[in-house]
Amino acid sequence: MNVGFDAKRLFNNFTGLGNYSRFVVNALLDHEPENEYYLYTPGKKSHPEISAITSRPNVKVVLPPKLYSITGTSSLWRSWGMSYEDSLQQLDVFHGMSQELPRNMPKRIRKVVTIHDLIFLRFPRLYKSIDIQIYKAKALHACKSADKVVAISQQTAEDIISFFGIPESKITVVYQGCHPQFCGDVAKDVLLAARRRYNLPDRYLLNVGTVEERKNILMAVKALALVPENLRIPIVIMGRETAYKREVVNVAATLGIGHLIIFLHNVPFHDFPAIYQAAHLFLYPSLFEGFGIPVVEAIESGVPVITSTGSCFREAGGPSSAYVDPSRPEDLTYQIVRLSEDESARQQMIHEGRQYATRFQPAQIASDLFRVYREA
Repeated sequence: MNVGFDAKRLFNNFTGLGNYSRFVVNALLDHEPENEYYLYTPGKKSHPEISAITSRPNVKVVLPPKLYSITGTSSLWRSWGMSYEDSLQQLDVFHGMSQELPRNMPKRIRKVVTIHDLIFLRFPRLYKSIDIQIYKAKALHACKSADKVVAISQQTAEDIISFFGIPESKITVVYQGCHPQFCGDVAKDVLLAARRRYNLPDRYLLNVGTVEERKNILMAVKALALVPENLRIPIVIMGRETAYKREVVNVAATLGIGHLIIFLHNVPFHDFPAIYQAAHLFLYPSLFEGFGIPVVEAIESGVPVITSTGSCFREAGGPSSAYVDPSRPEDLTYQIVRLSEDESARQQMIHEGRQYATRFQPAQIASDLFRVYREA
């Protein structure tokens, strides 16, 4: 089978959708190696993870004609001009990995699109109106024109049905795996170097994600203030800052725990595993996610997870993680105290969490995706 991909994110993004795209292609290359893979991208950056993919003999990179680059219209090629590339005649399936598909793709080619989330429709107040219109138009067109839609969680599948009216029979849930760097133990000297580099305490709670209202870190701050003083340890909040950070800082100061809040911004992705693995507990009280990949990263890193009820969190965290009402700080406080005092429960969560995470391994995801391609 010959499979083409919208690979813009694979070549140009090194978080989020870029990690997903590289994970998918690597998984297919390793576990479905008898096929040919075409990567369509308006441009590319140099990076060891990209070179490891493009150096494979069954991978072909397709760039736009020079005219698009000269005129600065590479984005037009991605959304429309790509459909007229001669190499498309070789394809059996085309997979849009980031919520969109080119328009006017040949009808002969089976089309698959991955939808990660429709959060911009659930929480429109968090987005600019023009962005909502663009995101919605692209995702809706992709879902309608695709032969099969891949949802990265059952929650996302339900949202696709609810917001777009796409038939359930057209949608398949294929989970998202995390970057392989989280799946092995970090060497002790690397852990120690990370602690020194970021001035991390010996024990800390960890939260990872953009510091924004939807991530609900303010609830975790309130929960920490309710923890008995002898059990309190700092919260390390790692992610991109927004205006919401100021509210978090102010509330922490008012509650008398400002000294226990540590922000880390612009941390290189290769340092994430060490910071995860040095953590005592992982807190993820988010209000809503498409999947919640930091939960999987924490589980793979051997860190017990406390996350929210509802949304997709149980899909990511499995039966061994702890779940709390994201509107009740006292519930989170209880779990923090329980797991700080009961080391055997903490170790059981680590062991069972890693067993659960096997469903997010590359071999499983490659198999699930190729089943979708055949059904398409």
